[in-house]
Amino acid sequence: MKRLEPDAGKLASPVLRGRGSSNALLLPDKVQLIGRLGKDPEIRYTQGSEAVATVSLATSESWKDKNGEKQEKTEWHNLMFYRRLAEVVGEHLKKGSLIYVEGKITTEKYQKDGEDRYVTKIVVSEMKMLGGNKTDGEFHIAAPAPAANKGKTTKAGQKPKLDEGSF
Repeated sequence: MKRLEPDAGKLASPVLRGRGSSNALLLPDKVQLIGRLGKDPEIRYTQGSEAVATVSLATSESWKDKNGEKQEKTEWHNLMFYRRLAEVVGEHLKKGSLIYVEGKITTEKYQKDGEDRYVTKIVVSEMKMLGGNKTDGEFHIAAPAPAANKGKTTKAGQKPKLDEGSF
């Protein structure tokens, strides 16, 4: 199997198929996002009792325009979680939660008022909770503290107060 070396300025090198197949490029259908939940997750169950969670995720970018003024753009993404991952989402996430997700993009077609419509969703295969929930206007982080401070949290930017001799 050949491996192509990345060229300067390109994002990633393509992968070639192995033996017994044509040398067509394999292009992964993979998306990675970091963002905040726009609302609490909606959990439902299939007839087979498998959990399905739907969430809207906001990703933002900011830049300065020609005039030096700050501009910001927010994109909204529809996420789908299945099985145990959906249960974890329902148990641990809420509006404002900061998460990292990996998944694949899917497009579904439906009809409304006789017109074809399309919705793009991301079927999540991996999720990491990044903390830093901003649900009450302030960021909170868990403090990796010794037993004396077990269970306490601090506001971002503050160090937890430790008892002397707790190490």
